[in-house]
Amino acid sequence: MKTSELRAMDKAQLDKELGSLLKAQFSLRMQKATQQLTNTSQIMKVRRDIARVKTVLAEKAKDLK
Repeated sequence: MKTSELRAMDKAQLDKELGSLLKAQFSLRMQKATQQLTNTSQIMKVRRDIARVKTVLAEKAKDLK
């Protein structure tokens, strides 16, 4: 997901997106642990998406102060 798309979202949408990414990360970790995950690069992509969402949330919180 692009940062410009994230900046267009409001806080509620970002929180929802963060929740779904955290669930996806958990699922990928479980697949890796049970050796069912074939494309391990997905884990890094999800981690970076989580970081992007958290960064945008922090930016929005800073703007409100």
